[in-house]
Formats: sequence, structure tokens, C-alpha cells
Amino acid sequence: MLSFTATLTDHCRQVESFLHNLMPGATRGYMQKLLKSNHILLNGEPASQVTLISHNDKITIKESSRSAALLGTSRPDVDILYEDDMVAVVNKNPGRAVHNNAEDSEMDLVTFCEDYMIKRGTPCKLRPVNRLDRGTSGAVILAKSPTSAGILGRFIREKGLGKVYIAVVEGKIAEEGEIDIPLEGKESLTAYRRIFQGEHDAITAVYPVSGRMHQIRKHFSSCGHPVLGDRRYGGMLVKGLGGHALHAFAVTFPHPTTEQEMTVYAPLPETLLELIRQIAGDSTPLILSILKKLKPLAPTPGQHSTC
Repeated sequence: MLSFTATLTDHCRQVESFLHNLMPGATRGYMQKLLKSNHILLNGEPASQVTLISHNDKITIKESSRSAALLGTSRPDVDILYEDDMVAVVNKNPGRAVHNNAEDSEMDLVTFCEDYMIKRGTPCKLRPVNRLDRGTSGAVILAKSPTSAGILGRFIREKGLGKVYIAVVEGKIAEEGEIDIPLEGKESLTAYRRIFQGEHDAITAVYPVSGRMHQIRKHFSSCGHPVLGDRRYGGMLVKGLGGHALHAFAVTFPHPTTEQEMTVYAPLPETLLELIRQIAGDSTPLILSILKKLKPLAPTPGQHSTC
């Protein structure tokens, strides 16, 4: 058996995503074959493709010449959370823009992923379905064809995406609440639940009920609790964070072909995990256990603006 231990940046990664990182050259069909044959075990038990992994979990693969040959020597440049012929969901790093911007020296996410797929031998044109700001990390859905982009775009307009974000905000906040402040001249609502209250900052699960531009960032700033690292809206600079302490942790959407509802999780980046560790200290394992229980809020029409 080939044996692997999940790192902290694999916490809340789904098994299929773990396999993408482990065997970047493997087809989805081959990975599904391994899973259906119970050749992938998580802590000694058969795993499904959507099972969430925890830090220090043991993942084993039945050894074969093909599996051994497909193992990568390092993690791929693009963190793929889910991929098939119609759509790819990737985990965007903080500091990378989704679209090309003349002001950014770093390659944008779409071009970066397209280049990666060319090098991998599976070239395609990608179209972002949801968008995150340059400083926000997390799950971005990329359609692989005009058809899938149109189907998913129409779904968002009519029903919306289910979402949950992780945000570290300044100050002491209530255990749970709603921020109901109009934005762009329209009704806007953000719900949140506090995961941990530190001495100076709070770690929260955030559910944008509506979908306005910069909604989460503006709402927390407007009530005196800006997102850490968000200098635009009054947040304190955090050295080494690389962006905002805001992460698109999970997204729910229907598959463009089967219409089956899918939920894809994006593990937190190392920089955000380190910030959480600094705030929570010995309570960090408790926070990690809470993350595994979080679910996206039911979709709301029009949830497609950046956060």
C-alpha cells in the first residue's frame, strides 16, 4: 500500500481533491475507479470522493505500477478542488486576481490555470462563474465551455450559489448575528456565526445572503469590525498574510450536465491558518473540528458579486 498523511493545508480537503494533488496526471475516470474498487482508504476505511479529510488523517492507496507512475514529485501549481470535462473548481491564493489587470504584475488566475492545463496536455479556455477579489482566497468555479458557463450563469441569476466564508475580523463580536445595511442602493444582508473570540480579533463563519460588491468586507467594516488585512475598508495590515483574512470556504452549485447539487470545499491557505493559530492558540484544534461541520447557506438569487 502507498501511505500518505494529510497536512494542515489538507484539512477539509475532499478526497478527490487530495488525489488530484497526489496524482496530477491521473484521469478522473481512473480516480473514480480506485474509489469504487475501495482501493482508497481513509484511516483504514473505504472513502468516497466527497469525504472531508482532517489534519493527520492517513490515506492509503492500493499499490500498482500505474498508481506509482502517476504520483507527482511535488504538488501541482494549481490546487484543483474538483474537475471534470465541463467544470473545474480551484483554490485561489490570496493576492492573485481572477481576471487580467494591467496593474498586477502577477499572472491572473484564469491565465494561470489555462497555462497549467496546456502544460498538463489538456488545453481549454476557462470562464469564471464566480469571482473573488484579489486579496480573497478560496473556491472559484471555472467553466470549460460556453455551454457550461451559460448554464451556471443562468442558475446563479435565477437561484444563486450556496456559500460560506471564513473571516477574521477585528474586535469582539456577538456569538451570531446579521448585518442588514443597504449597499449599492439595494437591500443587503450578511449573516455570521462566531467560531472563536480572541483577545482582539474574532474568527467567524460568514453567509452572504445577498450578493453585493465587496459585501462581506463593507458590512463588517461598517459595524466597526473590519476584516483583518483589508486596508481598503479599514482593516489592520497583517504582515505575511498576502491579502485579506477572508476565504471562500465552500460553494454549492448544480452540475451543468447532470444538475446534481455539488458542494466543494476549499482548504484554508497556510497564511490564514497561521493567523488563526496565533489568535486561537491551544483552541486551534477545536476550530479545525468546527470547520468540518460548516455547510453553505442555501442559494440566494444573484449571488455572483465579488467579496
